[in-house]
Amino acid sequence: MAAFVTGFLALLVSTPAVATAEAATGAASPASASASKPAYPPEFSLPNGFQPEGIAIGPGPAAYFGSRANGAIYRADLRTGEGKIINPGPGTPSLGLKVDPRGRLFVAGGNGGNARVIDARSGEVIKSYQLAGGAAFVNDVIVTPDAAYFTDSINPVLYKLPFGHRGALPDEAVKVPLSGDIVYTNGFNANGITPTPDHKALVIVQSSTGKLFRVDPSTGVATLVDIGAETLVNGDGLLLQGRTLRVVQNSLNTVTSVELDRHATTGKVVGKLTDPRFDVPTTIAAFRDRLYLPNARFSTPPTPTTPYNAVSVKRP
Repeated sequence: MAAFVTGFLALLVSTPAVATAEAATGAASPASASASKPAYPPEFSLPNGFQPEGIAIGPGPAAYFGSRANGAIYRADLRTGEGKIINPGPGTPSLGLKVDPRGRLFVAGGNGGNARVIDARSGEVIKSYQLAGGAAFVNDVIVTPDAAYFTDSINPVLYKLPFGHRGALPDEAVKVPLSGDIVYTNGFNANGITPTPDHKALVIVQSSTGKLFRVDPSTGVATLVDIGAETLVNGDGLLLQGRTLRVVQNSLNTVTSVELDRHATTGKVVGKLTDPRFDVPTTIAAFRDRLYLPNARFSTPPTPTTPYNAVSVKRP
């Protein structure tokens, strides 16, 4: 457990490294950028027909998006909004995404029941895992110093990829059954996942009920987080910043902020953020003083020419 705590602290202090990495890439100054394209545009297009869902950012001003349509991975430069497909996908979805400090992109495979680990620079698949043999919906992922954990919105289980020496990937995933206070219902269940503020456990949101749970990563025992009369129904992607948990409520076009206690046993809703540019955003990532969200547009029938985009908002 000590390694778990220490590693999480190391990840928390990675923000200055992001700034350093940005400087190393030669980011244009505001003056020079204004002469060509706006620096860090507040929104930018994704490929037509892409059907985005997940987002991950880093290191530096690079954002990664996963496609529900075919699992393609798109990398965008936040300085310009321009990007390209770096992996064509396996034909099954790419949903939740996270990048680790080693430059590996962990990808949740939705109803494909799988997960992939991709080199964020080259786009090459490092390793693939078939997490479930039957019906499954591998929805989101969080990376800790010791392991990657994937949620399944249909089956009450976490899939764990325990890391070996120097972050070595395992040959197979480990199933951690969920128990305790969480009870799976019809619809989507465990969805977004993030660490607790004390870095000793995990927090997941249950989309169908709007409940938050603190989960012991070793045992899978889930304890309800008391947030009073508030619910987080349609909760999707999660982002923890200090003790503030950002919860994307997709079809409500809202990002709700919950102030958690250190252990994530209780929380209080302290703000709700909406924006007229939101069109069913699903997941969330931060860079500098902004929050970035892909618009999944679930209410718009997808076609090969349907436009999609990502938007950013000032961090509250």
